[in-house]
Amino acid sequence: MEITGKLIQLLPEVSGESARGPWVRGGFVIETDGDYPRKVAFTAFGEERVAMVKNIPMGSPVQVTFMPESREFNEKWYTDLRASRVQPFVPGQMPAAAAGYAWQGAAPAAPVQPGAAPAAPASAPAQPANFAAAPQMAPNSDDDLPF
Repeated sequence: MEITGKLIQLLPEVSGESARGPWVRGGFVIETDGDYPRKVAFTAFGEERVAMVKNIPMGSPVQVTFMPESREFNEKWYTDLRASRVQPFVPGQMPAAAAGYAWQGAAPAAPVQPGAAPAAPASAPAQPANFAAAPQMAPNSDDDLPF
């Protein structure tokens, strides 16, 4: 699942030691856009994900990829939104998952930095020089198909 919003708060980090080794968990809050903005808190588990959030300036628009997870404790349910990726969001820019996709050999677009002016749209890629039209069939009067 994905959601976009403005980064408004970093939550304190918690770290510890388990049987598998050291761990760290952090969190952050974003505020969504729209007529009725909502504040949404996320958990970032692991050193790499906690660092992703720390490197984004406060107030910047972000896109968060997350997985909701619920668990029961003492007959009460608790829901956690675990962020798997946090990245700067630029409206109108192609999502990061598809940014590396090249259509018919076109070079991928350079990443846009937050606050930078958008680049001029690129022209459509030229057709390869060896492009040939599809072969055409001669009309046949015995054929009663509409196409």
